[in-house]
Amino acid sequence: MVVDGLLGTGLTGDVKPGWRAAIDAINNATHGQRPGILALDIPSGLQTDTGAVLGSAVRADVTVTFIGMKQGLLTGAGPAQCGDLVFSDLQVPYQIYSSVPVASQRIQLDDFIHSLPMRPRDAHKGYFGHVLVIGGNLGMSGAVRMAAESAARVGSGLVSVATRPEHAAFINAGCPELMCHAVRGKRDLSPLLAKASVVAIGPGLGQDAWAKDMLTGVLDGSVPLVIDADALNLMAQEPTYSDRWILTPHPGEAARLLASTASQIQADRFTAANEVQACYGGVCVLKGAGTIVATGKDIPAVCAAGNPGMASGGMGDVLTGVIAGLLAQGLTLSDAAQLGVCLHATAADHAAAKGERGMMASDLLPYLRDLVNWQQLQRD
Repeated sequence: MVVDGLLGTGLTGDVKPGWRAAIDAINNATHGQRPGILALDIPSGLQTDTGAVLGSAVRADVTVTFIGMKQGLLTGAGPAQCGDLVFSDLQVPYQIYSSVPVASQRIQLDDFIHSLPMRPRDAHKGYFGHVLVIGGNLGMSGAVRMAAESAARVGSGLVSVATRPEHAAFINAGCPELMCHAVRGKRDLSPLLAKASVVAIGPGLGQDAWAKDMLTGVLDGSVPLVIDADALNLMAQEPTYSDRWILTPHPGEAARLLASTASQIQADRFTAANEVQACYGGVCVLKGAGTIVATGKDIPAVCAAGNPGMASGGMGDVLTGVIAGLLAQGLTLSDAAQLGVCLHATAADHAAAKGERGMMASDLLPYLRDLVNWQQLQRD
């Protein structure tokens, strides 16, 4: 085993050539054997606060971090560079911790699952909200179906789909519980919006005239929104601000929202999430390794659950549906975003028990249902 303690938490600029040679030697020393590299406090070359690699960084198999959890270990390149993460407080007294400002919060499913109340025995579908999912442009019907089915699987009472006329019938045939509507323009959309308690827009939406018409119709309304994918790309063309929505960009979409680049977003994900929230309002969920939730009111939250198996098409569509389904059940924007992120990542970790490679977004659905029923299963 090689122990890395070269560079500490104060590193700001790129690693200098001499240290870079030492880092390369550490990374090459174990020839892929595990456990091969143990990093002390933080892998050398990793930026403490952002999780960015400063030119070159040790790729550890295990990182033992001391006294305080460094937020850069949990997002960006941090999870890949630190490997298995272990925390030791070195027996620092609690009074010391209470006097130190907190920069961000690490969240997990147990922190928020209790925000889903037990269901009354006389409940009916009207108790649990009506999600309208808008999307599924030509050739992209799968995205809107996955989002809609995910909203149903986490407990929304009713789920409707507004989609291209060419898709409505066969989306409904694949999942008969969904109410699918052929929508040609805003005129067809209006009666559906009147019945919805939450709207999710973006999965498979596209950016053509139909898509722009759908987004305009939604922005003219007043119901809570979850905005994803191409709806975000359209918003970037005409930025607007509201406190009634949750935005769920991946780094590329966040870059368009901020007129930046994906690499700049990844270089400081906490700042990027806060900037999206400040510019557009509501809640920002910046997806990726170590998804970040920025509310503008509380410190940013980072979810350390999830795995590389999630790097496949449709995962973001499932997350959109999960968050919308939680909003429909009465959760606040902040709680729905944070619980939704944790549910989604934890379901993916359960699905990955069969292997990360080849995992599909729809594989998460049965685990989502199990997780939202955790309290009832514990009681029974």
